Amino acid sequence: MDVQLRHLRALVAVADTGTFTDAAAELGVSQAAVSRGVAALESALGVRILQRTTRHIAPTATGAQILAGARRILAETAHLHRIAEQSRTELRVGYAWAALGKHTRRLQRAWAAVQPGTPLVFVQSNTVTAGLSDGAADVAVVRRGLPAPTGVAGVSSDRREAGRPAPVDPTLSDPRFATALIGLENRCAAIATDNPLARRRTLRVEDLTRYTVAIDARTGTTTPDLWPAGQGPAVRATHGVDEWLTLIAAGQAVGITSEATANQNPRPGVAYRMLRAVPQIEVWLAWWRDDPPAQLDDLIRLSRDAYLRTRESS
Repeated sequence: MDVQLRHLRALVAVADTGTFTDAAAELGVSQAAVSRGVAALESALGVRILQRTTRHIAPTATGAQILAGARRILAETAHLHRIAEQSRTELRVGYAWAALGKHTRRLQRAWAAVQPGTPLVFVQSNTVTAGLSDGAADVAVVRRGLPAPTGVAGVSSDRREAGRPAPVDPTLSDPRFATALIGLENRCAAIATDNPLARRRTLRVEDLTRYTVAIDARTGTTTPDLWPAGQGPAVRATHGVDEWLTLIAAGQAVGITSEATANQNPRPGVAYRMLRAVPQIEVWLAWWRDDPPAQLDDLIRLSRDAYLRTRESS
């Protein structure tokens, strides 16, 4: 006989209440059902779990360890149910560094008008898929490619618009995910406020060459490709936006990032300055190809509209 959750619930209820009768009342079943559940668990595991007397019920030495494990399993199971429930009652959008920057509030207001019964919740996850692959998010904001998992072959695409190259779909290397391009963002430099470059309104990447550039290779959008071959700066690896900002504020590095980061992560001691003559950053929404959220079409439409409206008003 396999161990079943109802057996574990019976054991925990007996341990918590102290009697089979009270455990039955707590679980809403008969006393006989509780007794059978504990007995089935002991039979499945092949050990005595509870020591029973006419006055007292207590776990054996082995039973105490099993009881602790049962509590962990039931807690994890409850957590899985909460995740599933959240996916039905709210739409979680993951991001690594910045949600949609200055467009975030516009999207949230528009979403509330269209989907008042489903909160749009942004969750930060400094992972390559911004929480998508581990279930922390239903949809993810991505600004860079998603590497294929081990053993998964990539797919190809040949999407082109008239007169311009096709956007580089970040999921081309990971066929598990589908995406939609929602907008473009400018790049900006992040420098210490006492750096002489902070006196200028705009900069070029060449202005940063003599400094160490902080780069998060896992989730950041900056790569040495922004500089001509062989002319790039020294690089310092970082592991998240807070570490990145702390280095820059201390004058130990400079950074290049999306304008969304500047909007969402102001920091004393850090100045953001727009960069000229550099490629814009493509912003994508990504989701599981075989499990798209029910409200996906609205999210894509409203996200694109938020970027479009801001561009038209600028």
